[in-house]
Amino acid sequence: MTTRSLPSSEDAPRSDCVFCRIVKGEIPCHKVYEDKEYLGFLDITPRNPGHSLIVTKRHYRWVDDAPQFGSYFEAAKRVGLALKSAMGALSVSYLTLGNEVPHAHIWVVPRYRDDGHGGVIDWKLVKQIPPEEMKRIASLLSKGINTSV
Repeated sequence: MTTRSLPSSEDAPRSDCVFCRIVKGEIPCHKVYEDKEYLGFLDITPRNPGHSLIVTKRHYRWVDDAPQFGSYFEAAKRVGLALKSAMGALSVSYLTLGNEVPHAHIWVVPRYRDDGHGGVIDWKLVKQIPPEEMKRIASLLSKGINTSV
């Protein structure tokens, strides 16, 4: 049996948590999805165009600390389906690593033909996407989410 390096927790928004600050609107983001419990936005270090993060609005350390685990993945799926319909992704990878930022988040990474990643995502391959293109992608995904589910 393994133990986690940090305890599971549910806290009020934390001033030292970048994702809590994004949820509160203190740090800008390219929002692609929002409901009562979750916020989706484009990753600032995307592995592919449209790479999004789905975070809990309440501070949970790990994805499986979120009380509505199923609805959390349904939110991620909505973004994934929009990546396919609006961005032409061939497939979507859903990842829950949790070590980069100590706040529950699901990576939603679209895969495209010849995207440079090969069979698995190359973590070191970060795509440089200009701010205006990020804005355009966020708009496409936001509109696509409304029609994809």
